[in-house]
Order: sequence, then structure tokens, then C-alpha cells
Amino acid sequence: MKISLVIPIYNEELLIDRLLEETVKSLKQISEDFEIICVDDGSKDESLNKLSEYKKKEPRIKVVVLSRNFGHQAAYTAGLNYAKGDFVGMMDGDLQDPPALFFDMNNLLTTGNYDVVFGHRKGRKEKFIKRIVILFFHKIFSRLSNINAPANVGNFSMMNRKALNAFLNLQEKNRYLPGLRYFIGFRQGFVEYERPDRQIGEAKMNFSRLFKLALDALFSFSKIPIRLCWIIGLLGILFSLGGSSIVIYKKLIGDAISGWASILVSIYFLGSVQLFFLGIVGEYIHRIFVETQNRPIFIVREFLD
Repeated sequence: MKISLVIPIYNEELLIDRLLEETVKSLKQISEDFEIICVDDGSKDESLNKLSEYKKKEPRIKVVVLSRNFGHQAAYTAGLNYAKGDFVGMMDGDLQDPPALFFDMNNLLTTGNYDVVFGHRKGRKEKFIKRIVILFFHKIFSRLSNINAPANVGNFSMMNRKALNAFLNLQEKNRYLPGLRYFIGFRQGFVEYERPDRQIGEAKMNFSRLFKLALDALFSFSKIPIRLCWIIGLLGILFSLGGSSIVIYKKLIGDAISGWASILVSIYFLGSVQLFFLGIVGEYIHRIFVETQNRPIFIVREFLD
């Protein structure tokens, strides 16, 4: 039984030694037959050199070097394509997800008749504003997505080869991996844990990247944004018809309505609503365009086996 673990790395020079030490120790409790696939996502610091140095003393470390920074989800995808294990795990490179939990995940996969096991966060110790933003996103996504995905889950997970092969068949360019992982179905379980705040280094998922990831999730797995356009448009038509009827009635009885200011405000409001929903439609069109370009999700510069 071979275990593969995929870890995306981007500017983590301060954390790499501790990250790999804890990860190797945890995987040894499961099996001596394992590989750790670190994906260098265009790091600008000494991350790649540190990975190369650590690989000299631990040959089970493999390094996929991307040609540039393709993003968190693309880096995961690259690593998963190189994974050879019967069971394959995913973990961020910031040590906010405890590697020791892979032991429990593996037990559920081998004895609990599950194909996918993910980490369910029962609590977070990150900054208050970030916790609120992430909680709000998960609540919205779980309610609006058409796959009924669970809330408070991320990339931290493990799956068997059968589930991974199905997962790798999904080749869309705008990727939200927790949603795709849930989309493939199979028997899915979870382990609960409390996610600590980052102890070393700076968080790479800032608010702009989190916002982009949230858009990828909502537009990929929900039809609510586009449906909202025509619902509000229909309500606007009904409102306009009602208002027009009142104006015509007032005109016929000789009680004309005055007030150009209110008319201009209404025009500006409706114009803003139209622009807002043109933006939503534009998001869908842009994503369709990206998919039709059919560019690769990632490009590998080098693979250190």
C-alpha cells in the first residue's frame, strides 16, 4: 500500500524543514512506502533550494517545479497528476492542517469503506475578520451550490486511487478543488479538527486570492447568480408596469405627477442594476472563453524524482 501526499509550496523557506519533518514522521506511522510530492509554484525565495537539500536526506521527497506561479489550485492539480500512491493526500504547506490526522484518514479509507475522507474544521483560530469572511463564504456556498457541499472544509483530505482517477478527469480551468472533490461523489467521510492560526511565515491566501477562489466556487457550482439576473429583471418589469399604470391613471384624471429628481434617481438606480448584472453575465462569458482556449492548467519546468 503506497501513500502519496501532495503539498503546494509558494515562498515557504521558513517553514519547509519543519513541514517535511512532521509530515515524514506522520506518514511513517501509516507505511514506510510513501512519497511526498512538493509542488514549487514559482517561489521567489529559497523554497526550491531547501526542498532540493531536504531531498538529499529523504529520497521519498519528489519535487514538481512549475514554470511560474499558476496558483494554489493549479499546483495541487500538478502534484496529483504525478502521484503514484494507492491512497493520495492533499495538504497545504503552512502546517495549519495537522499531518498527524492522515493516520485517521487512512484508517477510514481502509476500514471504514470510504473512498474520500476530508478534514472538517469544527473551529478556527485565525484572525477574527478572516474567520468571519471564510465562514460567510462557506455558508453561502453550501446553500447556493448545486452539489450540497459541506461547509468548513478545504483541500485537506485523502482519497483512494479510484476516486483520484475520477477527480483527475475533471479538467476545467477555473478550479475549486473542494467542490470538485465533492462533485465526483463516491463514499465520503470526514475527520474533525480545530484549525490553528499560522505560526511561521505569512499567509499566502490574502483577501484578493480568497475572493477569486470564492468567485470560482460560486460560478462553477451555482446557477443562482445568473438566475438572479432574470428574477430581478422580471420584478423590475412588473414594477415598471405598475408604475406606468399609475402615471397613466393620474394623467387621465388630471392629476399629473411631478418630481424629476425621483425620476432621475430611479433611472440611475436601474442603470446601476443593469451594469451589475452585465458584470455577472460577463463573468460567465469570461469563464466560457477561458475554457474554450483550452490552455494547460499548469506547465512543469522540472521534475525532481
